[in-house]
Amino acid sequence: MELKQKYIDAITKTVSEISGEKPSQLDKFRNVGLKHFVELGLPDKSDENWLYTDLSTAFSTNWELKPKGLHRKIDIETIFTCDVPDFDTHLAIAFNGQYFDTGTDFPDGVIVGSLAKMSEQYPQLVEKYLFKAASHEQRMTNLNAALATDGFFLYIKENARIEKPIQIVNAAFGNESFFINQHNLIIAGKNSFAQIAYCDHTLSATPFFINQLTEVFLEENSELEFYNVQNSHNDTTQVSSIYVNQNRNTNFHSNIVTLHGGLIRNELRVKLLDKEANCNISAINLTDRKQHVDNHTCIDHIAPHCTSNQLYKGIYDDEGTGAFTGKIYVNKGAQKTEAYQSNKNILLTPNAKVHSRPQLEIYADDVKCSHGATTGQLDQNAMFYMQSRGIDKKEARMLMMYAFANEIVSKIKIEPLAAKIEGMIYRRLRGELSRCANCAIKCS
Repeated sequence: MELKQKYIDAITKTVSEISGEKPSQLDKFRNVGLKHFVELGLPDKSDENWLYTDLSTAFSTNWELKPKGLHRKIDIETIFTCDVPDFDTHLAIAFNGQYFDTGTDFPDGVIVGSLAKMSEQYPQLVEKYLFKAASHEQRMTNLNAALATDGFFLYIKENARIEKPIQIVNAAFGNESFFINQHNLIIAGKNSFAQIAYCDHTLSATPFFINQLTEVFLEENSELEFYNVQNSHNDTTQVSSIYVNQNRNTNFHSNIVTLHGGLIRNELRVKLLDKEANCNISAINLTDRKQHVDNHTCIDHIAPHCTSNQLYKGIYDDEGTGAFTGKIYVNKGAQKTEAYQSNKNILLTPNAKVHSRPQLEIYADDVKCSHGATTGQLDQNAMFYMQSRGIDKKEARMLMMYAFANEIVSKIKIEPLAAKIEGMIYRRLRGELSRCANCAIKCS
């Protein structure tokens, strides 16, 4: 049977099973997602956005599509400890795309919980935002719309200034091969501020296919920092799609650190909808063995007087591969735009490969924009200089990679988190950090 038809049949069956079991506003989009999936099909190289990432092997696996409860009681104290010194946070956890209530007390200015439950508890609020940023033109979005039953809901109330970071742990766990679809909704109300540390982990050796969709909304004068640490095993396929809508005078700061994962696809799509909206996004991925990391960005400048900055870096070892596709789109009315994009990559072996496609599309005439990409090996002159000062070749090589990665880490504004990630990258580059080792997650 053709792979697309196989999924149409499986999704149709799954949608009929899950619709109405626990009614939520997510149910409204199941048939819409299925309809668009039938029209567009699975991601493949016929779609320019998927030229460098092949999901055919992942889709050929017989995944369990319908969410199931965990087979044993979860003891949070046993499987989770925060190993970041002085990292005092408000903690939220999801297992296999389902929100898990830890009993954490959140401040009055924050509402956190299950998206499915919150759609019943705050129907008007969820309806105002749900699927208002995500696009059905994106193929994985349609699978998420059809199959997601839960995810995180996070609402920072108007005028709330959250002093402690909110730590969201997203964990895959179990004995079955799950195709996990999770929908997250994050809203920063007017004049609000929050920092989010979002951690992706796998807690068992089972293969997982994780399809996350996160919608982020920044209302007027709000500021949001979003730090994503990805540390999954090599049998994990993960597609993470983040859609951000920014209104007037807002600031969005995003930083993605990919330490481990078999095949990772990160999409970040930002719309600057009103004046004085600013976004700064950065990422570093450390790729070896036969791992693959694909970063795909699109910054849509719709309003005038907005700024955007992108800095994406990658280090590729062994037979590791990757891709970066970054687009800056400046609409006709977006005068006085300032938009900058840079992609830098280091290849450590002849078998490591990366594809880079920086793109600019400008329809306004009063703008400052630039984009560029560099891919190469470690600077041999610098290597020689360090060796001439008594640093052996292996240590010199590691120090240069560390300095290359540290430019991204320095953009993390939560000091304890930055220090911990800096140490994890240092050990990862030395080959001392296997998946989940000495990270915020402890596997039982």
